[in-house]
Order: sequence, then C-alpha cells, then structure tokens
Amino acid sequence: MQPVDFTTLTAACSEIRANWLPSRLEQVYQRDRYTIAMALRTLKQRDWLQICWHPQAAHICIGDPPPRSPDTFTFSQQLIHQLSGLALVAIEAIAPWERVIDLQFARRPGETALYHVYAEIMGKYSNVILTDANNIIITAAHQVSQQQSSVRPIQTGQPYETPPKLTGTVPSLNESQERWQERVSLVPGAIKRQLLKSYSGLSAALLELMLLEANIAPETSTDTLNPDDWRRLFERWQEWLQALNSRKFQPAWTKDGYTVMGWGVVEKVKDIQELLNRYYSNQIDQQLFSQLRHQLSQKLNNILAKLRNKAQTFKTRLQQSDQADEYRQKADLLMAHLQNWQPGMKEIILSDFDTNLPVAIALLPDKNAVQNAQSLYKQHQKLKRARAAVEPLLLEVQTEIEYLEQVEAAISQIDIYQTAEDLRALEEIREELIGQKYLEDPEYRSRSANEPPSTNFHRYVTPSGFEVLIGRNNRQNDQLTFRVAGDYDLWFHAQEIPGSHLLLRLEPGAVAEEADLQFVANLAAYYSRARQSEQVPVVYTQLKHVYKPKGAKPGIAIYKQESILWGKPQMVISH
Repeated sequence: MQPVDFTTLTAACSEIRANWLPSRLEQVYQRDRYTIAMALRTLKQRDWLQICWHPQAAHICIGDPPPRSPDTFTFSQQLIHQLSGLALVAIEAIAPWERVIDLQFARRPGETALYHVYAEIMGKYSNVILTDANNIIITAAHQVSQQQSSVRPIQTGQPYETPPKLTGTVPSLNESQERWQERVSLVPGAIKRQLLKSYSGLSAALLELMLLEANIAPETSTDTLNPDDWRRLFERWQEWLQALNSRKFQPAWTKDGYTVMGWGVVEKVKDIQELLNRYYSNQIDQQLFSQLRHQLSQKLNNILAKLRNKAQTFKTRLQQSDQADEYRQKADLLMAHLQNWQPGMKEIILSDFDTNLPVAIALLPDKNAVQNAQSLYKQHQKLKRARAAVEPLLLEVQTEIEYLEQVEAAISQIDIYQTAEDLRALEEIREELIGQKYLEDPEYRSRSANEPPSTNFHRYVTPSGFEVLIGRNNRQNDQLTFRVAGDYDLWFHAQEIPGSHLLLRLEPGAVAEEADLQFVANLAAYYSRARQSEQVPVVYTQLKHVYKPKGAKPGIAIYKQESILWGKPQMVISH
C-alpha cells in the first residue's frame, strides 16, 4: 500500500485550504477504529473531511458521507462536544517538511483558535489529537503511555509535544546541481537509496516515479550515471520542488498506485480528494476483505469439524443400536431352550427359529439361563432407548451442518475483492453468524450491523432478455426469495447442494424459453458448492411453492412441485 508522503499531504491540504476554508463544523462521525469524518459547511457546499490514522493507510481528504448506522465510538463524541458549531479557520503544517497538520477551530474567522486538532500522518505512528488553545491534550485517537514511549507519551491533560524534529538535510530550490549531485554521490550506491539517505521529505513511491520520468532504473549505481542522466534527474527534482512551492499538482493513477506529480500517468483524475478517497477506501476495504474472509473460513472450518465428529459419534451409536433386535432374538432363543442350559456355561449354540442356522450366545457363567435371558432383554431395551434419544440429536446436528455448509458455500463464492460490495456481502455473513451465536459480537461496530439488507445481488440477463438475480449470502437469499420475488418469477436452486437462491424475473404473461431456463440452471450450478462438477441437478419452481420452515436459520427454504434441469457450471462466464 502506498503511504501518504509529504508531497501528497501538502497537495491534499492545499486543495482543502483553497475550497473548504473557512467552514463551520456541523457533525463528527467515527466510521471505524481508525477514521473520523467531519461535516464541514461553507457558503457554497457541505462535505465530509476524512482523517484516518490507520497504520498503513493514514491520510486526510474529502471523503464519502458516512453510513446511517449509529456511531458508538467515544472519540468522535468528545470531538463534537468541544468543536460543534465552531469554524475551521486554518489548516497548517506544524513545521516545514513535517507530516503533522494543525486544524485550527475558532468561534469565527479572524479570531484566535480555541482548539487544535493535530492530524499526525506518520505511518504506524499516525494519530489524531485534540488540544485546547494552550496545547493541553483533551483527547486522542490513540493514547500513548509513559511505558509505551518515554520519548513522547500522549495522554489526556498533558501538554502536546510535537514529534522529534527532522535531522536530515531538507531539499531546497536554491541548491545548485553541483552541490546536490555531490551530496547524493558522496558514497557510491543505488541512486534511489542514496537520494533517500541524503534528504528528508522523500518517499520511495515519489522517487520511483521521478527516476522513471528521468529514464533511470532505481537500482542504477551513482558512479555509473553520466552527466546527461544527472541533468535529467535534477530537472525532475526541480520540477518536484517547484510544484511544492507553487502548490500546483497533477493528480493521476499510475501503474502501481497514484501520483500528484503527473508522472507515470495511466489515467488523470480531476482532484486530489477523489484520488485519495478512492485509493485508500479501496485499499482498506481490500485488507478488511482478506482478513474477514480468512477469519470466517477458519471459524467455519473449526465448527464444522467438531459437528462432523459429533455426527459420526451419533451414527456409531445408532449402528450399535441396530443390534437391539439381535439381543431380543437371542433372549427369545434362550428362553425357548432353557433345558439345554447347564451350570457354568460361557456360551451356548442354538438353532435360529427361521433359518435353522447355529447361533452362538455368550453367557455369564455365574447366572442361570433365565437371568442370562433377562440380561439380553435389558440390553435390547437399552439400545432401543438409545436410538430414540440419538436420532433427534443426529437430525439436529445434520441440520446445523447443512446450514453452515450453505454459509461456507457463500464465502467460497466471494473469493476475490473487486468492489466495496464484496466486503459488504462478507460483513453480512459475519452479522448473520453473530446473530446465530456462532461468532461473538466484535469489539468494533460493523458497517452493516444496523443497515437494511443490501440488494447488491449478482445480476445476469438471459438470452431472451429476462433479468436473473442471485443472492450472495443467506441474508440476501432470504431477501431475494421472501421479499424481492414477484408472483410470476421462477425460483432456482442446486438440488440438495449448498448454494445461492436465484430468481428468474418474469412479467405477467411472459414465458421463459428452454434456453432461458437452461441459462439460469447453469448459473444455479455455478453459484453452488458443486461449481467444479460437469453437471449439477438444479430444481426450479414457482414462488408460491417455496416456504421458510418455522424457526429455520437464514437461507433455508423448502420447496415442492419442482422441475429438474441439469446445470452446466462451466458454461458460465463470471462477471
């Protein structure tokens, strides 16, 4: 992930300063553990200033409006309590070349600041700190105790101390090419590394693009650069410093990330705010997606392994109880041939009533024939009772396994992060598992916890132009089948295989062709656990024949009057 460097921070703050100062603070909302959004209103517009102290994705930019769900964080409450109704009158760097921004709040423009919000955009040390006019800390996003850092503790009621000052040389427009070249090439080494070592305020991403623009490989040794290489590189160096000086930047997407310098451009962007908001929202979502998918998969694997063991134990006990009748038959045989018993016998062999075949019956030598028969009858009764007790338990476990396999199939379908909707679909699965008590409520509030179910279903169009909707998780499956579906739609599902619910949307009087039905059957097979099979049985029926059993878990439905088609998952081109 590309960190925000001094150049990007300068560019972002320069644009915010030009368009959103002065502005009135109307609201503060904390999106997650690392991000606050401040609603700012100017005479022309209202927007959300986003400040993020995520260790890999710290940034500041104008972002999207927050979701409608309640904010349960105390940091945002403390900020709004102190700053509500005040004017944001200045956005300043605390010192040249530092990545700490001082947002100043006063009663009205032109008055002295009553409060400062320091946004420290410094990688894993990033933080957001609120102080009063005397720079006494009121609250901080991340408090740092004396034990954690004796150099710079950050605690409520203590004076705010700025980060340690930069010790390296800072770049200057006044420095000549000779002096600059001499400093960089003093010790021979890779040009990128030498520039990073020689000057403060640079980042690896900026230098990669600067060297690319000068047509020099980053690993080129300084002692192999010719005068023309040095001249081209110094021109780019000066171009960078002039952009910082004039506050004129060119935001764009590059092959591996973004730039504000107009170098290595793949696609230009109209403003820096949009660029940063899109890049970091996407990167953080992608990271959350990977972590959440791994967490959910691991949890399900563990739960399913335990349940399958439990089911196997119950099946073994049922197999044992299958011998119940055998004990009764042996007891009957023994009672019918009491005269054949002799004291001290450990085994007796008698002919079966029906087959006349010899049957060996183990005996307890210290008991007589009647007592042995009673013992066998007791064993028969015990095993019969065991079956009556175990059968409902096995059914319960099997139902639970089927439900969790359905969840597992949904997770396996959401395998690659492409849009924020993919993360949302996984978050809904997490919410469902919390609701079903398989997961504990997480310490941080999920975005989807209090929102209505999403309708970001997979959508396809059949050969005749009918729309097909596909649920991406159990929550969406229920929404699709029992809320969205119309009377004329057809419902599809892989037969007795975990998978998505599908709807073929039909207007009154519309009739789906064979090609349409086959198209949807192929999709039902593709969005099921049997995706790798060549052919998958798929059922379809009218919505009036699909029911949710009372008390059933999410995504569970029963159906009748179904027709069967063979779906071919390999015929589907995923979109």
